Parts: sequence; structure tokens; C-alpha cells
Amino acid sequence: MTDTSTGANAPFSKPDPRLGVGSTHAGFTVTAVEPIPELGGTAYVFSHPATGARAMWIAVPDNNKSFAIAFKTPPADDTGVFHILEHSVLCGSDRFPVKEPFVNLLKTSMQTFLNALTFPDKTMYPVASTNVADLENLMDVYLDAVLHPAIYHRKRIFEQEGWHLEVADDGGLSYNGVVLNEMKGAMSDPDDVLFHALYRALFPQTPYRYESGGDPRAIPTLTYEEFLRTHARHYDLSNSYTILYGDLDVDRELTFVDERFRGATRRDAGEPNPLPLQPAVRAGLSRVTMATTPQNASVAAGYVIGTYADRERVLATSILLDAIAGSNEAPLKRAMLDSGLADDFDAILLDGTQQPLVAFQLRGSKPDVANRFRELLEQTCADLARNGIGRDRLEASLAQAEFNLREGDWGSYADGVAISMVALSSWLYDDGRPVDYLRYEDAIASMRSGLDNGYFERLLGSLVCESSHSAEVELVPLADGAASEEARELAQLRDEMGPEQVQGIRDEVAALRSEQEAPDSPEALATLPRLHLSDIEDTPEVTPASRVDAPLPCVFHDLPTHRIVYAYHYFDLRRVAFEDLPYVALLTDFLGKLDTRDHTASELDTLVERSLGNLSFFCETYSEHDDLGSAVPKLVVGASSLSENVDALATLPAEVWGTTSFADTDRMLAMLQQRRIELEQYFQSSGHAAAAARLASHHSSAALVSDSLGAGVGYYLFVKELIADWGERKGDVSKRLAELARAIFTSDDVLVSLTCSCDDMERFWAAGGSLGLSPAVEGAAQRLLIPEPVTRDEAFVIPSDVCFCAEGMSGVRDEDQVGAWQVASRALSLDYLWNEVRVKGGAYGVGFRHALNGLPAFWSYRDPAIDPTLARFEGAGPWLRSWDGGEDELEGYVVSCVAAHDSPVKPRALARQQDGDLISLRPEGWRDRVREQILDVSADSLRELAPQVEGLASNRDVVVFGPREAIDSSAVDFEVVTLQDEGERD
Repeated sequence: MTDTSTGANAPFSKPDPRLGVGSTHAGFTVTAVEPIPELGGTAYVFSHPATGARAMWIAVPDNNKSFAIAFKTPPADDTGVFHILEHSVLCGSDRFPVKEPFVNLLKTSMQTFLNALTFPDKTMYPVASTNVADLENLMDVYLDAVLHPAIYHRKRIFEQEGWHLEVADDGGLSYNGVVLNEMKGAMSDPDDVLFHALYRALFPQTPYRYESGGDPRAIPTLTYEEFLRTHARHYDLSNSYTILYGDLDVDRELTFVDERFRGATRRDAGEPNPLPLQPAVRAGLSRVTMATTPQNASVAAGYVIGTYADRERVLATSILLDAIAGSNEAPLKRAMLDSGLADDFDAILLDGTQQPLVAFQLRGSKPDVANRFRELLEQTCADLARNGIGRDRLEASLAQAEFNLREGDWGSYADGVAISMVALSSWLYDDGRPVDYLRYEDAIASMRSGLDNGYFERLLGSLVCESSHSAEVELVPLADGAASEEARELAQLRDEMGPEQVQGIRDEVAALRSEQEAPDSPEALATLPRLHLSDIEDTPEVTPASRVDAPLPCVFHDLPTHRIVYAYHYFDLRRVAFEDLPYVALLTDFLGKLDTRDHTASELDTLVERSLGNLSFFCETYSEHDDLGSAVPKLVVGASSLSENVDALATLPAEVWGTTSFADTDRMLAMLQQRRIELEQYFQSSGHAAAAARLASHHSSAALVSDSLGAGVGYYLFVKELIADWGERKGDVSKRLAELARAIFTSDDVLVSLTCSCDDMERFWAAGGSLGLSPAVEGAAQRLLIPEPVTRDEAFVIPSDVCFCAEGMSGVRDEDQVGAWQVASRALSLDYLWNEVRVKGGAYGVGFRHALNGLPAFWSYRDPAIDPTLARFEGAGPWLRSWDGGEDELEGYVVSCVAAHDSPVKPRALARQQDGDLISLRPEGWRDRVREQILDVSADSLRELAPQVEGLASNRDVVVFGPREAIDSSAVDFEVVTLQDEGERD
């Protein structure tokens, strides 16, 4: 395996003497050379005199290379024009005149990241790949897309991605469009509405007062002509920032980029929108309303902390917020929770903009608390600034920040893509500050030296107590909102139309559909760069896990981690009764947040942050041999630390699982309320994932168990009921949790996984011994009896203007077809479903997955409809049976599937993957066999899978999350459950 980690201990790449300041390379002139020890590399900053473009190469020893081009795009209104442009420019260009080159790249490339992103003041187009030829292919298509898009001669791209009118069979009007529906989903989230209002109050004279993604009420006011003018003014190279990252031949890539830059069209359409600084304002309380449930009432107070140039202050603020509000035991959050003003409280740093800010938010706020909230907030901050925050807590937050910075784990983002985003946090606003936000060592040292002289207390005082730039906003739930306003607007518009106008709309939609359904010509497809099977490299070498002699069963992963130690403890749950599974999930929600025998919850919180990088408790369910009828649930304790803190890694988790007290029922109730809010936000933002998980529970024993173990609707309903009856049940809950902890945390039902060096592993066991675990009590028997899954059609009502749909049926598992299904899933998702559900239906996202256990499932995301989408899902089988994409298209699918299979992963993720294979009893080398299957896929083997999808029309079940109106109007006979109460809050 190639270690692609970056960080303070990464191998350092010395500056290249050829790239001195003033030297010229392929039309680019070096303007600065910036060593970045935090990344183990050097940043070379360039100008491009011919076009005025800016560029930078972040040279680090990472084979997962990336490219990004960004434009400064501060909005001038709420129409979301830059968001629509972000989508639209990827719908064909002069050199690549296909309808969806973005999708073609997803189908055929070896990309490790491929997307486009709209921010409040910039639009970014990043790609990444480990293959040089592939990276250049991606760069080629993206550069032509942003510089020569087809939007200038294909108006219907704007209609498809932005908005258009449609006429229903009953003659009523409706709006449709991909971005419109995406933003209807986004603006159904109370947090999005609240923070949009907060930005309006804080920045009344700058572009930050506008919704850069687009307000669904304003999007239909955007004209095609203004859409084109906006592109012409902003997608100019003089307004651009290009970032190359990784171990690459910079002369070759600069030559490549220079050739494209020199061919760019100069439209001379005027200057980009300005981005002035907002003079300080101290706004009073304002209110915003939206149609949502009473439980979503919230209040936020925001304080602008300075500008992008205050790098140390921004980083210090993030550490300060963790110290005072990063957990329930942090002093500011504890004061807020104890006040009873709301169910939850958060403190959030909103940076990456010209004027970063902090926002303090009450979630689930009680009526009429806004004024009391701000008074309590500022008084508590003043007390902390005057009396001290506590050195132990500050040291812990500082240590946690340093660990996270060193680890450099960016989640689903390739390192180069994430680092490019971070660089723009200063470079976008000042050409002389390209790497401010890539550095942190000096700032950390400055903060550490200031611990004894009130550094953080002074910072808190200046941020809040002495702030001259602040605002407060309250979100007030209403029964009637934007959706009703839109319906009234459309009804009035329809009344004003004559028959000819209505027919004109129908004709335009028909023309749009005709264009969407027309296949790309062979000549157009031939323009796209593509890889071949011969470009695929050999299977990457992976260091296998090994069993080692230790006091407890242990699997060891000898992987390079830059002196970070990762420990995972898998405790078996098959001794737990099925009806107790929700209490196990409750146990994981509480562990680490309550008193233990040796420490109070507050002391424990500080100790964990100071000594560990992470300590988490959660549940996972595996299936032996990926069998539908098998369920192997585990309670997982995950922890990490720096090598020098391995003793704490071996002992602190054991203290928590072995000695936690469940007597503090008030704290437990507060955590339950926070968990309820968290799950409700999950249903709002990721309803497609929730729907797919619930659908799987209709067929799979493992998924049915997971639904009760904190991962789905089953656990949410349990939490709601428990909160309602807490007064009567809290005593029993405390007793049951203590009993479960004794039954679960035993030495004969645990597997320990360690990822580190051999020396660190030995030190771990020397310090931890048997981790405080004893064998289970004599006579304890396996007793987890899982009910048979039951298929049914379910709909869950959530306060949203869009739907999330999942549809599937019982499948057939065949080990010899796993690779073929991966290719078929890609074809269905990126061809049939993309065109039918996203392009024509207007849903923001759609996909198909055939799980390892044989379950086929379709899903849609932020979808304006239910029944039309289900009908399109059910057309997938016939489409697959008649698939005739040709050898070139098939080869592209195979190449991209193998690339996804081989995609580089960080050591921790690789170790977890190997742990899962071990617990699931997958045979050694099974991943290599799946890879071989992918390479052997033929068109006939894809078509042979069609019968397993064609049964969907007659033997399927459906799960939907969405608004009541859409659910009630569906022809499906759903079992309907309202997840959030629609009446008055408690």
C-alpha cells in the first residue's frame, strides 16, 4: 500500500532549485516559493502574464494528484446563478459537445475525486487521480467546460439545471429544475434558513447577505440572458485560481494548462461582482419564519471575528470554541444546557470567507427565549474571560487540534482537493497570501506560550464581550411557508395565461425532453478522452492483517501511520436480547459523557481530549459470508492517540466501559434530546440513506438489527418514546444500562484491532494488559433471536419540500456475479437513472446499488416526485436487458469500476476494511477475485442480470421520506408515520 498521508511527520520534499522566483515555465512565472513543513512539501506560486491567471503547485510526496480551478463568484442576488452555472458548464463544451461530459468522466475515468462546488464567494472545479494520463483527461474536460461551455448555444441546459415551468395533466403549473429542487431540499433544513438569515443580518451591504446556492423563491426570476452575462463576467482567467497538487511533473502540467489558457475566449463582458468588507454592525434581534415543526425552533447569535488575514486568530477561535462548547461538559455549553432554554446548544466557526464569524445556536429552543439567550451567552463569556477557562481544558483542546491537524484526515475528499480548498481561505482575497491556511505550527506554538498569560481569555473577551459586529436571529416555525407561497404564485400566473401561453409551455417542455432523450452522436462521444484496460496498473500491494499473541484476541495492521496509533475493540452482541438492542445504542450514546469511578464527566472529557485523538462508541452489524439471514452485531469502541500517549489509549477506554455510572439521569435526558435532534437532521439532509437503510431492514436480518442499534428509524422512534416517558422509565433505564455494560464488555467476546508500529503494539499491551475485562458470567448463553424481516411500503413524513425515495426487492446472492453487479450498478446509475430521474425528473441525485448480500435497491435524493420516480425505477430492468452501449462504453465502465476498487485509502480506513472482512468471514483474496470479475465483464453478462431487476414492478417494496402532501397524493398504499410532531412542542 502507498501511504498518501500528509502532515507534520510526512517525508519532506525539498524545494526544486529550478523553480526560483522570477523563473518562467511554460508561460508561468514563479512569484513565490513557500516551504510548508506541515505538509512535508513546498508551494510554488505562479502568475500567467498572458491571461492574468494565478496558479500554484503544492509539491508533496503524494501519488493521489489533484487539479482545481476556482473563480471568485460573490453573488449579487438570491437567484443562485453561480450554483446553476456550476452545474451547467459541465453539460458540454466546444471541444467536448456531449450532453453530460461530467457523467461520462464518472463512467470511464480512474478519478479519486470528481465534482464541482459552489461556496458563498467562489466556485471550484476539483479533480484527483493517481494516474497521470487520467488526471490530464479530467483537466482537459474541466478546463474546456469552464472556459468554452455549451450554455451559449444550448439554452435548454439552463432550463434543465436551473428552472423551467411545466403544465400538469390538470392544467396546473409547477416549477422544475435540478438546482431548484436541490435548494428546496436545502431550504427545508431549519439550520440553512437560520444561518442564511444570520448572514443577512451581519453582512447587509456585501454579497454574503445572499444565498449563493439560490433561494427557491428567487431562482425562477433568473433569466437566461443574465445567466450568460454572469458567466462571461466571472469565468475569466484573470478572475481564476488554479491549484496543482502532489507528486507530478510540473513542467509537463504547466505546459498542458498554458495551452488551454492561451485558447480561452476573452469575452470582455465587464468586471466581476465586487466583494467589499462589511463595516461593523451591531444588529438587534430579527426573526425569520419557515414551515416546519415546532421542535425546530432555534436561535443564533453571530459575531464576526476579523478577516481572512487573521490566520492565527481564526485557528485560535476554533480551539477556544472546543474548550468552551465542544462537549456537554464544556463550561459555556453546560451553562446553556442547564438554563433549560433549549434542547441543545452549539458553537460553530464559519470560516473560509472574507470575514469569518462564530455562531452560537440554540436548537429546539423554547418560546420567547431569544433575549434571555443572548444575555446569558454574553454574561457567561464575560465570566469565563474574567475568571479563566481552565488551563487543563485549554491544553486539552490545543492537543486535540494539533492531533487533528497532524492526522490530516479529510474524509471523502482527496487530500489535494481539501488542501486546495483550505488554501483559498486566504488566497482568494489576497494574492500575497496563498498558503496562510496551510500553516499552523507557529500559531500553535504562539497559543501554547500564551496559556499562562490569558491568551484565550482575552480572545474570548474580544470575540464576544467587546464585539462591535454581531447579530441575533430567531427562527419561528409556521404551518404555512414557501411551498404555499409558490403554489399561490403559480395559481395566479396560470390564471393570467391564455391557451396559447399554456401550450407554449407544453411545447417547450416537449422540446426539452426531446433534447434530453436524444443520444449523443458517435462523433461527439469520440471527442472525449478516455482510458483503456491497458492503462490499468497491477493490483496495488496491500499489507495483510495478522493475528498476534496478546492478552486478548488481537489483529494487527502493520501500516505507516506517522506515529499515530489506532485501536478498535469489537464486542459481540449476540448475548443481548433483540428487545434490548435499542438500549445498547443508548449505551453508546452515553459512554464517555458521564461520570466514571475515577473522574467526573467534565474531568473525563478534558482527559480524553488531552490524551487521545478520538474516543467513540458505536454499533455495527455484519453478516457472515454476506448472508441475508445472518446478523453479527458488534459494539465498537474506537480510539486513537499519538505514539507518546499509547498508555492512555490502553487504559482510558477501559475506564469508561468498565466504570461508568448511569445515575445522572438529567444529563442522560439532555443527551437523548440531542440525539433526537441529530437524527431528525439526518432524515432531512440524508433521507435517501435513511430510506435505503430502512428498505434493507425489510429483507436483511443484519439491517433489521442495525435499525434498532442507532442507525435508523427504529431507534429514533425508541428515543422519542423514551423522552416522552422519561420520568417513569429513567430508573429502569439506568439499571438496564449497567447490566448491559457488564454483559457486553467481557474478555471472551472481544476482538482488538491495532494499527501502528510493532513497538507501539507491544507498549499498548504492556500498559493495558487484559483491558480490565473478565470472562462473561458462567451460564451466559447466546440468545439474540432476530424476527423475520417483513416487507411493506412505508412513508415517513418529514418537514421538507422534496422527497427521498428507495425501492427494492429480495435479491439473489451469487459470489460469481459480484463484479458484474458493480459494473451494472454503475451503468444503471450513470446512464439510465441519471437521464430518467435526474435530468428529466429533476431530482438532485439518484442511484442503484446491488449489495454484497444480493439486495438490489434504487434511491433518489431531493426528488420533486414519488410515483414518476418509482415508474422510472421499474423501467430499469427492461433497459438493462436491452443494453447496447458498445465495447467502448463497456470498457469505460470496467476501467472506472477497477479504479474505484483500487482507490487509495488511509491506513485507518484500510485497517477497518480488513477488520470487516475478518468478522464477515470473507475468504482470503476475495477482493482480488471481485477485481478479476470486473475485468471479465461482458455485455452479455450485464444483460443476464436483467431478470433480477425486472421483478421490481410486481415484487417490490418502497420507503419514502418526504412531505405529507406528496405522500398522500401517491398511488402507493403506504403505512404512514409522522416522524416529527406537527403540534405544539412540549
